[in-house]
This record gives sequence, structure tokens and C-alpha cells, in this order.
Amino acid sequence: MMLQITPQMKILVAVAPADFRRGIDGLAQLCRDRLQHDPFTGAVFVFGNRKRTALKALMYDGQGFWLCHKRLSKGHFGWWPATTAGESVQRLAAHQLAVLLAAGNPTQTGAAADWRPVGPPP
Repeated sequence: MMLQITPQMKILVAVAPADFRRGIDGLAQLCRDRLQHDPFTGAVFVFGNRKRTALKALMYDGQGFWLCHKRLSKGHFGWWPATTAGESVQRLAAHQLAVLLAAGNPTQTGAAADWRPVGPPP
């Protein structure tokens, strides 16, 4: 079984590093407490470790939680959202998450926006 990430999904990347000893329950608690989001909404929550050598993705599918863990064999994730005042998460599009999972920079994808108006310009 594979986890399908669609353009309609809300993808939230936690800015601050997470303690990777945490499992599903601990990360769901982080979603509620630190990120101020309900982990049962179906959003994909992405967490990075302090060294940026690994990430975890947490998602609820209506029946239970998925927890995916990727650890790089060499190097580290070069891009991670910068800490800004009051912001605990950064939203990504589905294609940007694919780039992040490949250890790339999701802000430099150059892809078309997920949504744009159809029709003549005003």
C-alpha cells in the first residue's frame, strides 16, 4: 500500500526541529500544542530532526495514522523553513513535498500554482 499525496492535501512543515524519539502519539501532540493544528484533519505534517538528516511525515487517513520516516544515507536536507516570529509551520504544495523528500529545495521548483483562475484576465 502506498500513501498518495494529492494537490488538494494540506501539507504543513514544522519549522522547529522535533525530537525523533517521538512516535505517532508524541508527534500528534506536537501538532496540537506547538503547531496549533488538529492532527485528525487529514493534513500531512512534516517534521525534521535537529541535524536535518531525517524527516518524519504524519497523516491521519480516517482510520488511523500513517508515520513515514526518511533518513538520508549521506548529507542533510539543505532546505528547511526559516524560523520567523510567530510562525511555527510553513505550508507546501504537493509537488514541493516531492522535491523536499528528494532532498531538494521546494521553493525553487518553478512549477505552476496549484490553483489559478481560468479565463481571460480582468
